[in-house]
Amino acid sequence: MVMGSPTSANAAAARAYPIAPGYTVNVRSGPGTGYSIVGTLRVGSSVRIYCQTPGETISGPYGTTNIWDNVANGEYVSDAYVNTGSDGYVAARCG
Repeated sequence: MVMGSPTSANAAAARAYPIAPGYTVNVRSGPGTGYSIVGTLRVGSSVRIYCQTPGETISGPYGTTNIWDNVANGEYVSDAYVNTGSDGYVAARCG
């Protein structure tokens, strides 16, 4: 099993997506701003999306969405800050 990923099957399928240029993005413990910040993604970072889940609706450089990306075990970022090339889900739903 790959460390930090929810499952090894999802980890094998995960690909890296860049965060919005010029942004530092908070990584949260759940899919919303009410969850604690557990880290940050620096300008120029990319993330692997292991699964996605609905949560708080956020507006960012890639639109307004309620999709949150699971980037590690217990770590989420709003899809509004990740360049997936899609307004919908690009990975399996979490859970």
